[in-house]
Amino acid sequence: MSDIAEIKVDGKTIELPVITGSENEKAIDIAKLRDQTGFITLDTGYKNTGSTKSAVTFLDGEEGILKYRGYAIEELAEKSSFLEVAYLLIYGDLPKQAELDKFQNDISMHTLIHEDMKKFFDGYPSKSHPMAQLISLVCSLSTFYPECLKSHQTPEEKDLTIIKLMAKMTTLVAFIYKKSLGHPLIYPKNKYDYVTNYLWMTFGQRTEDYEVNPVVVSAMNKLLILHADHEQNCSASTVRMVGSSDCNLYASISAGIAALWGPLHGGANQAVIEMLELIKEDGGDTEKWINKAKDKNDPFRMMGFGHRVYKNFDPRAKIIKKACDDILENLGIDDPVLEIAKKLEEAALTDQYFIDRKLYPNVDFYSGIIYRALGFPSEMFTVLFALGRLPGWIAQWKEMHENKEPINRPRQIYVGHKDREFVPISSRG
Repeated sequence: MSDIAEIKVDGKTIELPVITGSENEKAIDIAKLRDQTGFITLDTGYKNTGSTKSAVTFLDGEEGILKYRGYAIEELAEKSSFLEVAYLLIYGDLPKQAELDKFQNDISMHTLIHEDMKKFFDGYPSKSHPMAQLISLVCSLSTFYPECLKSHQTPEEKDLTIIKLMAKMTTLVAFIYKKSLGHPLIYPKNKYDYVTNYLWMTFGQRTEDYEVNPVVVSAMNKLLILHADHEQNCSASTVRMVGSSDCNLYASISAGIAALWGPLHGGANQAVIEMLELIKEDGGDTEKWINKAKDKNDPFRMMGFGHRVYKNFDPRAKIIKKACDDILENLGIDDPVLEIAKKLEEAALTDQYFIDRKLYPNVDFYSGIIYRALGFPSEMFTVLFALGRLPGWIAQWKEMHENKEPINRPRQIYVGHKDREFVPISSRG
């Protein structure tokens, strides 16, 4: 295949390079198009625009493939811990045992947050959304660790900034949950691994012993791994765009968390549970709501089914379905909302309407069920998503800096008024 694409503009033929990725993805390099022609491309929402070259994650939506640094998501979810995958994403290779031990130990040494940060919780309104709290708390780390503001950190300084963020994120997320209950905060324990420590801070009590369930640890590891990165999505692109201005890591990640908050991005698993609650309040007649979903004149849409990127199936959903079944069986949950979820899942997997349209349950459907089964309120779901996505955001930010990418500055097509004459306010009628 030719490595040159041709475009005809104003009677001139312009040659543009064709770039081929390592997975045989094709792209037309238009970096010099405006210089050569005066034209730009228009791609609202960037659905067909490659904003960068990245070695972090490969996604093929048509074939249902997801790989981190060349490793299939199925293999990583089965054989790795979340911290191993985080190391892989951030540093490029799976760690050797000594490297993983050091990574774990370094994180354990930095899980405590500055005591002054607890004052933020006292100032937030009692009904503050957890995502709003997380955005401000992560950004505020820039004030507690001002060394991150240096434009040119040494590799050692950059690594320490990364370690601190990975470590303190678990504590912040756990504290947000505890404060929502009005419970006393539970401090981290260095003897625990990353996921166990998070669960200890979240569900532990000062008044009694708490044993972390290994089935829950396993499910949480899988959930976090499956959410760890997903190519150039809205939040990852936000992190790279903000970071391209030479903004510090904490503020860049805070911007990514803000992007994730939107219900069209990270809020989907919360929307799943809200949909199930709606069906329950209506009497639990799943057949009625399935028929509503099939009716093209009905505005109701089934949340947690199908995916805007995966056109066949979501490879993460197959993995997390097993973890979901294990959790429900192990915990013996008796919840009418989860029973409704099972009926919707069965319909989607057997009803020809859903099969023909490839509207299979996706990762948001199962993760919402798991989080509810563990006792999390739906407002915490997106915060947990952010906890999982953190290493991917860090990897994207780090890669952008290492590639010395320029500040992001998209163009536009102006469609507003042309020349207008200024009218004094006294004469504007």
